[in-house]
Amino acid sequence: MNYTLHQLQIFLKIAQNQSITKASEELHLTQPAVSIQLKNFQDQFAIPLTEVVGRKLFITEFGKEIARAAEKILNEVHAINYKTLSYEGQLAGRLKISVVSTGKYVMPYFITDYIGKHKGLDLVMDVTNKTKVVESLGNNEVDFALVSVLPERLKIDRVELMENKLFLVGNARPLKAENLSKKRLFEELPLIYREPGSATRNAMESFITRNRLPVRKKIELTSNEAVKQAVIAGIGYSIMPLIGIKNELLNGDLRIIPVKGLPISTTWNIIWLRAKKLSPAAKAFLDYLDSEKEHIIRDRFGWVSAY
Repeated sequence: MNYTLHQLQIFLKIAQNQSITKASEELHLTQPAVSIQLKNFQDQFAIPLTEVVGRKLFITEFGKEIARAAEKILNEVHAINYKTLSYEGQLAGRLKISVVSTGKYVMPYFITDYIGKHKGLDLVMDVTNKTKVVESLGNNEVDFALVSVLPERLKIDRVELMENKLFLVGNARPLKAENLSKKRLFEELPLIYREPGSATRNAMESFITRNRLPVRKKIELTSNEAVKQAVIAGIGYSIMPLIGIKNELLNGDLRIIPVKGLPISTTWNIIWLRAKKLSPAAKAFLDYLDSEKEHIIRDRFGWVSAY
């Protein structure tokens, strides 16, 4: 056996994504380079690590065992690097954060300078829907989560970041039904929904249910970006977080439709398990938020107050 750490890293990514294409994207390598490293790694084992069925790549049971071993080895390597940096007096470690999909417009601004100040820190940020975010937090797979709706079944601590406003939005074309009552307006508009498990969808459905509004559901999409593009294209309308449509509002691609009872207002929160023993990197991040939060909100999100 003469495999390298690089090969272990590549195979682990392939196993996690079950795709050479996705692994190459995450590793910022070409597909041929990843395929060559996979072949070189496979050549060192008599038992297949992968198999292709119907043009789809699958990881064999043996391959899954090797992937688990590779993850343990790579984690130990990271630990050695972090310990070395710590002995040199640097803050070091890995910070894992799970972020609801709309939170990708928020979280980078609260983490960039912190990571930049500490070269020994690695950031792993997973962007997904609320259900998976809460699941990863509950399974203690991450240090922090960014949510706009607090989970009910977990004992957590939190830091409030900023307000999250959701408006009814449409594309640039004039809306003939705009002067109708709220009930008639929602009867007329084809609505675009996020997927089940999304906090944005939950907020939208709660507003509709609370106001007993009849709706004409048009389509369901699995990301905020997909909803945004569908609204711009004129497929329908949606209730969307303001934070994700700044440029489109400024460019005139989208516009806010005034509706009594909107915007819906929630709060972005950084949360963590109350019983979790936070790493030095995680504790330092909370200290950073305490001292810099208001400055970041004023400089980066001051525009929100205009809506």
